[in-house]
Amino acid sequence: MALECPKIQTELPGPKAKVWLQRDRDSVSPSYTRAYPLVADRGEGCQIIDVDGNRFLDMTAGIAVTATGHCHPEVVAAIKMQAEKLLHMSGTDFYYAPQIELAERLGEFMPGPGPKKVFFCNSGAEAIEGAIKLARFQTKRQNIIGFYGAFHGRTLGALSVTASKAVQREYFFPLLTGVYHAPYPDPYRIPGGMTPEAYATYCVDWIRDTLLGRMVPPSSVAAILVEPMQGEGGYVVPPHNFHRELKALCEEHGILYIADEIQSGIGRTGTFFAIEQFGVVPDIITVAKGIASGLPLGAILSRAEIMQWPPGAHASTFGGNPVACMAALVTARLVTDHLMRNAATQGEYLRAQLRSLQSRHRLIGDVRGLGLMTGAELVRNPATKTRATDERNAVIETAFHQGLLLLGCGANAIRWSPPLTVTREELDVALRIFASALETVERRMP
Repeated sequence: MALECPKIQTELPGPKAKVWLQRDRDSVSPSYTRAYPLVADRGEGCQIIDVDGNRFLDMTAGIAVTATGHCHPEVVAAIKMQAEKLLHMSGTDFYYAPQIELAERLGEFMPGPGPKKVFFCNSGAEAIEGAIKLARFQTKRQNIIGFYGAFHGRTLGALSVTASKAVQREYFFPLLTGVYHAPYPDPYRIPGGMTPEAYATYCVDWIRDTLLGRMVPPSSVAAILVEPMQGEGGYVVPPHNFHRELKALCEEHGILYIADEIQSGIGRTGTFFAIEQFGVVPDIITVAKGIASGLPLGAILSRAEIMQWPPGAHASTFGGNPVACMAALVTARLVTDHLMRNAATQGEYLRAQLRSLQSRHRLIGDVRGLGLMTGAELVRNPATKTRATDERNAVIETAFHQGLLLLGCGANAIRWSPPLTVTREELDVALRIFASALETVERRMP
């Protein structure tokens, strides 16, 4: 049976969408980064239906949030059941079962032996803020090391460790003091003819020799905050030895290792946490996005001995809301039952097909990723790897008008982060539209 999606029946944006877009311009902050004029009305699995009835195939999952697909019936049923029992009581001051049960479940997923503890918040940025506070509290040190290309959020502390785009920081200085950045090893852009593994070692040695050797004493560094693979930075997968050598450096100096799994966690890469694929056990993990399949929830996971701070040291009124926790419990069950395996299988297929397209389309310079966190980097010249930012944006816009939802990441990459429920048939349709969009844009190139 053929998919009913995509199905475009009006111009884009349609007449009803245009009304909402004007109302948005009149009332909503212009700081939001809308890629194209989609006004969503409802979602079903990997489909989004806009206010004019146009059906789109969604390869964004609401920026990697709707892990179980849009409005998964089991998640919706859990939300309805909990909403009829208890909407809010604040886990900061009281107790309720869904929060405790979810903490127990997440602790089981965190790599490494021994008991774990969990702090709940509302978002990824809040999880990063809390992780920084926890690292400072535990170590009694101030400084934090992050990486160029990293994105950790837009609140001031998270923004201080973010080094993705200058516009995200413009006019917001001074930021958090005591934050330093190091190069993140991108195997596609290796300088000087190094092997990927040698470049990874170089980046870790740069921290050891330049940051810790010349700028900041190791004894003053509380944590190194790192994405297992960079998200907003371009869906960059580092060489396999990078995280092992980075963790060894942390252990050498008593520095806590924080893995930002906000985008890569909850089964998206084919394992519950992406860091598992690198054989590293973090001290602290931050999660959000896909954890509750669309409801706002974030969490900080750590070994129990690290999360030993007194009442009042950190709290959240809405974090760990009972409705969001119930959605997260169902999400975790669905992900571990079969969606994690589907992410691994479909992700491998997706990258193989994108590499096939790469052989026929000069715009595709690199294909990389883990599971259903896959990126295609677009370049004007494959030999010089000149970034094709305008062309990337044009491909996304062209695909939208053909009923395919994609988003960019980094300066010139396209992210593929569909719901973990995505089928082979849905990927094939999406890839055909993507190829058509590439052809359209390439015809305009000199």
